[in-house]
Order: sequence, then C-alpha cells, then structure tokens
Amino acid sequence: MFPDHTRHAPAAGAVEVHQPTPITPAAVPAPVVPVQPHTVPAVASVVLPDGRVVTGYAIPAAQPEPVVTKPAVSRAAVNVALGGVGFLAVCGGLLLLTSFIAALTALISQLIILAAVIFGGWIAIQVFTARGHRDAGTTVTIRKAIFKRNHFHG
Repeated sequence: MFPDHTRHAPAAGAVEVHQPTPITPAAVPAPVVPVQPHTVPAVASVVLPDGRVVTGYAIPAAQPEPVVTKPAVSRAAVNVALGGVGFLAVCGGLLLLTSFIAALTALISQLIILAAVIFGGWIAIQVFTARGHRDAGTTVTIRKAIFKRNHFHG
C-alpha cells in the first residue's frame, strides 16, 4: 500500500522509524427499510344514505387523558400557611426597622462628634492665635487697678 521509498530498515544504533498504520474505512450502516405491520387492519365499508359506499380502515376513537383530581386543601391549612407568610413578613420588616434605627443613631452620633471636633478646633485656634499685642499678657481690671503679668500697676 505504501511506496517502497517510505519503508526504512532500522540501522544499528540509529533512530527507529515507525510506519503509519492505515485506517480502515468506517462501516456504513445499512439503509432503513420500511417494515410492514404484522397484521393488516380490518377494512370497514360504510354505505351512505345516498347509496355511495365509503371504504377505509377503522380507527379507534381517541381516549382523552384521565383527569387527575387534586386533593382538597383544608381552609385551616391555607390559613396557617398565610399566617406563617405574614409572620415572616412582619419579622423581616421589624428587622429592617431596627437596622434602620441603629444606622440612624450611628449617623447622628457621628454628626455630633464631627460638630464637637470642628467646634473644639475653632476654640483651639482662638486660644492659640495671638490677638492684639504680643508682649501684653492677660489684663484684668479690678477696681481701677490693672494687673499685667502678675505685676501691679496702680
């Protein structure tokens, strides 16, 4: 099947050459042949009122699927199920409400802390920035006497 020049004998100590294996063609399936039924159905003839004859195979009438009746569900079971759904809805709503209240409380407390920090910073700036004269200390006037840096000036 292969040409002679593609076949090589292995040399002593050399690389061995492997020849490809031919692929066998896949088996083709046999063609499908229609098979006649084992029994031939009976032929029925009907004479119409005007005298004509109609001949054909008798076809059995189609039977409808049987209706499956569902068991009745008691009103108590329906009420219990609806009550359970309502209870779960209320519990979920209360959980969301408490979460919202907790988040709102945290927001308000953070705003209060932020206002305290800003106000405290403003007060610190007022205290530590020098206003007026640099060499003048705290001046307190008591009965027309002036005290400057713990020195009495009468």
